[in-house]
Amino acid sequence: MSRMAKRFWKRARAVPAPEAERGHMVQLDGRPLCTPAGAVLVVPGRALAEALAAEWDAQGETVDPGSMPLTRIANSAQDKVAGQKAGVVDHLVQYGDTDLLCYRADAPAALAARQAAGWDPYLDWAARELGARLHPRQGIMHRPQDAEALARLRERVQALGHFTLAGFADLVTLSGSLVLAFATIHRFRPPADVWAASRIDETWQIEQWGEDEEARLLSERKFHSFRKAAEFVALVPETCF
Repeated sequence: MSRMAKRFWKRARAVPAPEAERGHMVQLDGRPLCTPAGAVLVVPGRALAEALAAEWDAQGETVDPGSMPLTRIANSAQDKVAGQKAGVVDHLVQYGDTDLLCYRADAPAALAARQAAGWDPYLDWAARELGARLHPRQGIMHRPQDAEALARLRERVQALGHFTLAGFADLVTLSGSLVLAFATIHRFRPPADVWAASRIDETWQIEQWGEDEEARLLSERKFHSFRKAAEFVALVPETCF
């Protein structure tokens, strides 16, 4: 087990970045917070910088990176997403072609009805607000979605700034759905409702067979990560969308 680093600062605070950088940064006792790659972390908007500073101020005698999810996403945005945006976009758009919301059970009828009631409103919203109509399929065999709809979703993903995209990527991978991620960042439904929609199949299985403690804890951790990703995106100024 690796040792946690000891806290080496007394106060973390958000400050404007140098004018050439534009944005805000976090200082630890006056020294700028850097990413794992060694660059000074500069984020868009004071609100996000203050949230990051709060994570650092909340640390105890040792530094627990797992308790700083917003900082992790910000580091990813600057160190990885900014320089690899095309690959990130390609990866996320693939979720649209295999979107969770489109794969429906053919039996039992009660599960199929629950999926339709829970997922159809999101597909209708995507068709209306994103201009992309994805179609449900019964069973688990892949059938490609409409190329025009996927192209419109790609345009939407491509248009996201790299900080928004970093948080958005977590929403997609955790939920298994490009549509649910868009519904979250556009505030169609609260994150808790979106997460519940992503868990319809798992909830059904739990109702039939029960849930073990390990699975419950894993689900709680994922939901916490999902909420934090939604919080991160909400803190990014809308000009970065």
